[in-house]
Amino acid sequence: MNRILLVILISLPFFFVNQGFSQRFLGALSAGINLSQVDGDEVYGFRKIGFNGGPSVIVPFGKEGKWTVTLELLFSMNGAYQKGYTDTVAPDTSVPASYSGYKLNLNYIQIPLMVHFTDKKIIAGGLGFAYGQLVSVNEWENGVRIENTTLQGPYTLADFQVLADVKLRIWKRLWANLRYSYSLLPIRTREFTNYSGHQVWTRKQHNNVITFRLTYIFNDPYVKPREGKTRKQK
Repeated sequence: MNRILLVILISLPFFFVNQGFSQRFLGALSAGINLSQVDGDEVYGFRKIGFNGGPSVIVPFGKEGKWTVTLELLFSMNGAYQKGYTDTVAPDTSVPASYSGYKLNLNYIQIPLMVHFTDKKIIAGGLGFAYGQLVSVNEWENGVRIENTTLQGPYTLADFQVLADVKLRIWKRLWANLRYSYSLLPIRTREFTNYSGHQVWTRKQHNNVITFRLTYIFNDPYVKPREGKTRKQK
């Protein structure tokens, strides 16, 4: 199932080209950071910082190329982070006892497919979906690594996300990009127990990510070569 979806995502831009919506591809490279958390893990705040970046192919279509389809191949570092309690601060008894310090690294190879509309060649907004394949995972509680957290579980290998972003041209071919993404399906279901052990609850977990990036479009048609001045012949 995952392989079939991957083939479909890669094939879609070629479909637009074959249908005559576009005359060429635009190549781009993005790099930046993720601020992420995992909803449902009883740790709050976008405190986990990780890398986000990779190449992409942009296919313009429609009138004046204002509409584009973008296919990206990214390395995306997600997860969650919380500092441990100090000796002078009492723990919150409503959260799991194991959360006196927590860290989760979820690293994905991600394939986003986005549709953007560009206004006045300066600002663009887009919506889309992404398939992410988990390639590495590590989890720590109380400073101790959880040996049972591996690629075999308990986190799902596939992560399907919905995306929304805004891009702003800041200099010629260079764009600033703000993106928000959220898991459509749970990446894990976990049971929690509080300090007293008298309360047990179950929560479904989702990746929740804010991304800040810079994107460089190599053959952006906005940047045109200088034209030499012609002299009038006598």
